[in-house]
Amino acid sequence: MTDTQQITPAAAGRSRLRPASRHSPLPVLMCGTFMIVLDFFIVNVALPSMQADLHASASAIEWVVAGYGLTCAVLLIAAGRLGDLYGRRLAFAAGLAVFVVASAACGFAPSAGVLIAARIVQGIGAALVSPNVLSIIGVAFPGPARVRAITIYGLVLGLAAAGGQLIGGVLIQADFLGLAWRTVFLINVPVGLVALALTWRQVPESRAGQPAAVPGRRGLDVTGMILIILGLSALVLPLIEGVNLHWPAWTWASLAAAPVLLAAFAAHELRQARRGRAALLDLALLRQRALAAGLATQLVFWCGQASLFLVLALYLQAGRGLDPLQAGLVFSVMAGAYLIASLRAPALTVRYGRSLAAAGALILAAGHGALLLVIAGLGVGGSVLWLAPGLLLVGGGMGLCLTALNTSVLAHATPQTAGAISGAVSTTQQVGNALGVAVTGVIFFGALRGGYGHAMVLSLAELAALLVTVAALTRLLPRTRAAG
Repeated sequence: MTDTQQITPAAAGRSRLRPASRHSPLPVLMCGTFMIVLDFFIVNVALPSMQADLHASASAIEWVVAGYGLTCAVLLIAAGRLGDLYGRRLAFAAGLAVFVVASAACGFAPSAGVLIAARIVQGIGAALVSPNVLSIIGVAFPGPARVRAITIYGLVLGLAAAGGQLIGGVLIQADFLGLAWRTVFLINVPVGLVALALTWRQVPESRAGQPAAVPGRRGLDVTGMILIILGLSALVLPLIEGVNLHWPAWTWASLAAAPVLLAAFAAHELRQARRGRAALLDLALLRQRALAAGLATQLVFWCGQASLFLVLALYLQAGRGLDPLQAGLVFSVMAGAYLIASLRAPALTVRYGRSLAAAGALILAAGHGALLLVIAGLGVGGSVLWLAPGLLLVGGGMGLCLTALNTSVLAHATPQTAGAISGAVSTTQQVGNALGVAVTGVIFFGALRGGYGHAMVLSLAELAALLVTVAALTRLLPRTRAAG
């Protein structure tokens, strides 16, 4: 089998991945995943020193975070489709290469403007990596191996998110060669280069395998790509900038244009499908209950993840006065619970299916409630150890819920649909993160006049409500359990 031939799950298991113990692609894929997720969260603890060193404004520093997330979110579906057409391994490797170069540019940025531009390029690299990781997993790991691979994927996501604060704190505290905050970006360069070198040896190539004999089916849907980028940008951009700019007229106009653009995208995709032409996203996939319900549940779930890490980091550092390392150690409590829960999640997912996702969401909501009660009583005072029970529940619930949700969506992916489904999942996660940060940011920053404790209490109440909604939405997921 050549690299340009289609790989079915069975064929991948027989030929490419038979010596999995020696040449499994999973370590390389997870290395790429860890880096791109880590870079979304690690900057939280670096923002104060970054702002002081570059003499950056508050809005410029916010764009260091937003530029990365927004670029990644709007390009994910297109990136997944590019992998389908031209090779998923090729797209993954290209994403790694772009990410490494952009990380070096971030690390040596002489000004806030250069840093923001480099972060946007990082987002392009992350967009190429993320959906193609899921596509390769969906194609290369059949049956029970897929459940294990998805579990490891979820484990890496959570550890990168929760552990990012600790890793960032350690790197800044170490101040290697006097580079301070710059090390949070430069660390990606050697790691990324090693992953890139191993990609060609350990990751199998696959494509969607569309028949070349069908006219027009092999091309890239450029019009669809432009419409989805414009639609998601019109939705996410004003939500990020609205609070800082006090919601000028253009933000409302942009929000009004977003559903029009997204509707135009849907209509265009349906026309493409009727005419037998290449479509960026096959909307017929949304007729599958597993995918439609899974994406809706994931959207609400991810609205509460990045936003929690952001407001908790602000509460710990700006409110309680912890340094980056101390704040990172607090987050490590959550990361430890996440690790333990994720190790148990595969067997529990096979046994309980969608019920595990509901239970995980409710445990996560209980953790938010526990944190709310402690902070309502202590404000920004008292020992941080009082936060530990709530953080343990948050980490444990996240580990259980995330594995079950990812499995519910990806379990039915085929070589033909892997790119489209993976792109939709990754886009849902990133858009959820952006929406969540925007909405929770409105609540948190609007309540700061009452102090960091008050702002954190209101934010936790909103996040707990989101998780109760997630638990309710899991009832829409199919009853079918993961193959064991």
